[in-house]
Amino acid sequence: MSVRLALIAGMAALLASAPARADDDDTDDAPPDAPEETGQRVESWGAIEPGKGFLLGRTKHGEVYLSAYVLARYLNQMPAGQTFTDHLGRVHEVDPRQDIFAHRIMVHLKGWMGLPQLIYQITFWTVNPTDQKAIFGVLGYQFSKKFSLYAGLNALPGSRSLFGSHPYWLGHDRVMADEFFRPYFTYGAWASGEIISGVNYSAMTGNNNSALDITASQLTRSFAYAGSLWWMPTTQEFGPNGSFDDWEYHQDFAMRFGFSGVSSLEDPFTSTASNTPENTTLRLTDSLNLFAPGSLAEGVTVTRARYSMVSADAGFKYRGIFVGAQFMQRWLTQLRADGPLPMSRIVDKGFYVQASFYPLPKLLQVYGVTSWVFGDTGFPDAHEYIGGANWFFAKNTRDIRLNAQMIWIDRSPVSSSFGYYIGGQKGPTYSLAASILF
Repeated sequence: MSVRLALIAGMAALLASAPARADDDDTDDAPPDAPEETGQRVESWGAIEPGKGFLLGRTKHGEVYLSAYVLARYLNQMPAGQTFTDHLGRVHEVDPRQDIFAHRIMVHLKGWMGLPQLIYQITFWTVNPTDQKAIFGVLGYQFSKKFSLYAGLNALPGSRSLFGSHPYWLGHDRVMADEFFRPYFTYGAWASGEIISGVNYSAMTGNNNSALDITASQLTRSFAYAGSLWWMPTTQEFGPNGSFDDWEYHQDFAMRFGFSGVSSLEDPFTSTASNTPENTTLRLTDSLNLFAPGSLAEGVTVTRARYSMVSADAGFKYRGIFVGAQFMQRWLTQLRADGPLPMSRIVDKGFYVQASFYPLPKLLQVYGVTSWVFGDTGFPDAHEYIGGANWFFAKNTRDIRLNAQMIWIDRSPVSSSFGYYIGGQKGPTYSLAASILF
């Protein structure tokens, strides 16, 4: 970790100290058709949108900006000792956490090279609670506002929170229902653009549902497919990055309606060393990993399943008030196992509703959320209620904030050290966090 961060710091220092013009042939700050002058380039990088950043260098051959995001968080999941019963009647222990972490750190290098339309982003990413570290990139060619083509790491566009709105959410991580149903990040290629004013699309083909800790040799020959279409009929925009609040304080009523879908044939990607599935993205509503031994029947392990999900979302903004909702339905089909299974498919549904307003515009925001997951026949339901507040204590910026939040959870189907939830928990979770984006 320290070596990696030292390498990043050294790279940034080297770039910052380098002259912006390499020789007398590079005296122009940028070519005549540079995006800053024409406004033609579409500032979009996929699901991971960096901040505006600081210019480290620019010549007529290209440019590089440095951007970063840092989140420090205290989390307390309660009560400390509890159990839950799964859909087969087995009792499991819940392991609630209380910890303080420099939770998530992302350092971005971004810009264009050769042609203003040929863009790149390199991201150094770490999540300290899970000890995960990665370096990934995106290459793209922005043909026009209507069509841009990219390759690299991106989220499968199956849920509205996967369109670059992070970190402009109410809390610092996704709500329970969204985290349960949504697809994940994978390597692939995607296209996006604006069909007509206010109507946008994104479509992606990826290797699988999640690239996290999965190597090329573990992948199958099946691809994942996802796409989304959304319409903003009144203002033709919905705030920076499609944010999940109204810090910008819309004077005109802004609306957004969207529809998304995703499908992927999933494998457990079992590790031969530990004989445990490394695919942890698909969980049942009682929080069991679909690919864990005995998840659907004693002594039987699921070895293949198709994950399909559709979602419909709507959002509204007006003078500091934000309301957003999304409905999701998931199918687990084409189940294959090493023994007989009691069902041939599983269909789960859910939704969330979020709302916020600013008692003190651009300074103090308060919000409330509820989300619900309805399990298929024989599987339990789950729900939550959230209350929280954001204090934007640095003058005239939403990129620096303190967040305080309380969640009351009834049987979390989500289990991860990354977000707010632990599988099977029933009770409150408290969090206090500070974040900076630049």
